[in-house]
Amino acid sequence: MKKEKFFWGNSVSSMQTEGGWNEGGKSLSVYDIRKATETASDWKVANDNFHSYDEDFDFIKDLGMNMYRFQISWSRVVKDGDGEFNEEGIAYYDKLIDALLERGIEPMICLYHFDMPLHLAEEYNGFMSKEVLAAFVRYGNEMVKRFASKVKYWIIFNEQNLYHTPEAFRISGYQKGEKTVDDLYKILHNVMVAHARIATFINEQTSAYVGGMLAYSEVYPATSKPEDILAARKWDEFINYTLLDAYTKGFYSKEMMTFVETNNIQMNILDGELADIKKMKNDFLSFSYYASTTVNSEKIPEGTAPNFYLSFGKQDNPNIPTTEWNWQIDPLGFRDVLNKMYQRYRLPVFPIENGVGVQEEWDGSNPIDDQYRIDYHKNHLQAMYDAMFIDGVEVMGYLGWGLIDILSSQGDMRKRYGLVYVNRTNHDLRDMKRVPKKSYYWFKDVIASNGELIYKKQVD
Repeated sequence: MKKEKFFWGNSVSSMQTEGGWNEGGKSLSVYDIRKATETASDWKVANDNFHSYDEDFDFIKDLGMNMYRFQISWSRVVKDGDGEFNEEGIAYYDKLIDALLERGIEPMICLYHFDMPLHLAEEYNGFMSKEVLAAFVRYGNEMVKRFASKVKYWIIFNEQNLYHTPEAFRISGYQKGEKTVDDLYKILHNVMVAHARIATFINEQTSAYVGGMLAYSEVYPATSKPEDILAARKWDEFINYTLLDAYTKGFYSKEMMTFVETNNIQMNILDGELADIKKMKNDFLSFSYYASTTVNSEKIPEGTAPNFYLSFGKQDNPNIPTTEWNWQIDPLGFRDVLNKMYQRYRLPVFPIENGVGVQEEWDGSNPIDDQYRIDYHKNHLQAMYDAMFIDGVEVMGYLGWGLIDILSSQGDMRKRYGLVYVNRTNHDLRDMKRVPKKSYYWFKDVIASNGELIYKKQVD
C-alpha cells in the first residue's frame, strides 16, 4: 500500500462511547439489556457521544491527532441486524465522519466490536450461525458502499483472534451451548469467512485499505523448560499466526488444521468458504497491545486444545510490574510483537490500541497528575521506535485506547485509560465534564514533535 503520513490517534467502540441506546431508530444489541452491577455501569449512556461527539473531536484536534478509529454499531444501522437499513442511524455516522474530516482527522471504521444485535444472538446463536455470517456480510458491504468514498481505512473485526479463545463465547453472540472445542472452531471459521468476504469487497469495489486485527498479548514460557516453551509457541500458532497466515497467505496454519483433522473437530466448513479465504487480501496488519503474561505447561490438563491453554496455564511474570487490574506492563513485549508481525509477513503494521487502565478521582479543580500514564506511553513509544529504526519495522502510526475516558470492556468506569477525565462514575452521571489530565499536555507535545520528544529521529 502507498505510504501515508504517520498517524497519531484514538480508538473507541460504539457501546463504550455512544449511549443513545434507544434513539435514532436503533434496535437492541446484547449490551443494551445488560444490567448495572456493583462494579459496572449499564450501557445506556456511556459518554453520550451520540449527542455530543463534537467536544471530544475538538480535544482530539487540539492534541494534534490525525486519526480516529470508531465502530459502527450494527444494531444502529440495521434493524435487528438482518432487517431494513436504518437511514437515520446511517445519517448519524455520515455526520460523524464529516465532523472528523472537517477537523483534518482521518476516520478509521471498525465494523464489529462485540455488540451482536440481540435478535441475532437469541434467534441464531450469533456467529455460530451461517445466517448471521450472511447478515454481517450484508451489513458490512453496505457500510462500505455508503462510506468508502470518505473513509480510507477499515477494520472488520476488533481483536479477531479472541474468537480463537474461550472469550469467543462472550463476544460472538453465543447464547446457548456447551462451549465446546467444536463450537469454538465453528465460530472462528465463520468470523474469518465474514472477514474474507468483506475484505474482498473492499479490495474489488473501492480504493480503501483494509487490515486484519489481533489482540496481541505476548505470552512467554513461564520457565526455560522445553514443555513451557512448546506451550508458548503453540499458543502463538493457534491464536495469532493462524490468523496472520490467513490474512496474508489465504489459509489457516497447517499445524492448526492438522490438529482439527487429528481430533475430528467439526468446523462446518461449507463449499467455497476456504476459497473465499484464499481470495482475500489485506493491506496492513493491526493489533491491540496492553500487557504480557506467561504460560506454565504443568497447569494445563493433558489433551487440552491449545486455544484453552491460558485458561489453565496463565501465570504472572515475576520480572515485570503489574497494574491494579493485574495487567503486566511490558514495553519490550510490544517491540517483539511488532517484529513478529512485520518480519514474518512484511506488511505494514499498525498498533491501534495501547494504554493503561487506572482508577482515578478528580478533585474538582486540579488536573489529575497521571505521571504513570506518561511513563507507560513513553516507554511503549520508545519500544515502537526501536522496532522501527533499529529493527526495520514499517509502522503506520500509534493509536491509544479510550484517550478520552470511556467505559471499560466490562462496563467499569473506574478503569480509566484517558488523557481526558470524564466526570461520571458507574452509577452517577454527574455533569460528564471533560477535564484534561497531566498526560494530555505531555502527549500534545509528543505529537507536535512527531515523536522526536521520545526518539531523536524524524518519523516521516
